[in-house]
Amino acid sequence: MKTLQLIQLYCTVCDYYDTTLGALYQRFSNNSCPKFKDEEVITTYLFGVAEGNCTVKSVYRFIKNYWAEWFPNMPSYQQFNHRIALLSDVFVALSGLVISGNSLLDGMDHVMDSLPIIVAGEKRSGSAKTANGLCNKGYCSSKGMYYYGVKLHVLAQRNVGTLPALRIAELTPAAINDLTAAKEYLHGAKNMVIYADKICLDAEWQAELAGQNIELRIPRKKRKGDTLTGGDCVSTAVSRVRQPVESFFSWLIEKAGIQRASKVRSIAGLVSFVFARLAAVLLCA
Repeated sequence: MKTLQLIQLYCTVCDYYDTTLGALYQRFSNNSCPKFKDEEVITTYLFGVAEGNCTVKSVYRFIKNYWAEWFPNMPSYQQFNHRIALLSDVFVALSGLVISGNSLLDGMDHVMDSLPIIVAGEKRSGSAKTANGLCNKGYCSSKGMYYYGVKLHVLAQRNVGTLPALRIAELTPAAINDLTAAKEYLHGAKNMVIYADKICLDAEWQAELAGQNIELRIPRKKRKGDTLTGGDCVSTAVSRVRQPVESFFSWLIEKAGIQRASKVRSIAGLVSFVFARLAAVLLCA
């Protein structure tokens, strides 16, 4: 079963690489035809992640220990790690292709939310400097903690009774809130209902979205002394609709360890870390 899954993944990666991804990546070294091809780097990393290996080193050991005869030209760990960072733009593009080219479907219900990607925890959040061109210090309200890292913002199509279908995935510094990110990625979108968190309450923006035929549904802020009213019922309904995207995040965390990026050492490595995991869980689900 695993053998068939690996073969299917390799064929899929080769197809994407030949038709789209290869054009995104130009080599700057003299070795333009390495023995271990880019398609093999991508496939082994995605497969290792899908099998529960959460770091580049654990992926490398997994492939060397169990699949060495399939990949006899596997380079050293240092070279493998370097190649993954070099292919960061390819992982971004691949995840975009897997999630339907980031296209929005008119007339469908969507849910938006965000997930913190933690490079350094609360104790080091004020002093960490890893990938500091992308990372910064932010606050995770669900965990009640400050952290240093980035935030993954997603817009997903609602599927009743199952996980939502991912349509947009954007990476921002941790300090960027959902409202700021949403204003950017929803620019030009139209004809949909979107269920969002309370942080997206913005009367001016909601009026702008109405002009795009987008209805934003947000739970009502509960005030002290409130009793159950029709508004509270609506808030409960909105929260129930949003719950599957939280389940999707839990699935990403469980399957690919996407929330903890403490081993990352560069911006390119962090980008590869996040988008390779998105692609891995979606291609190998």
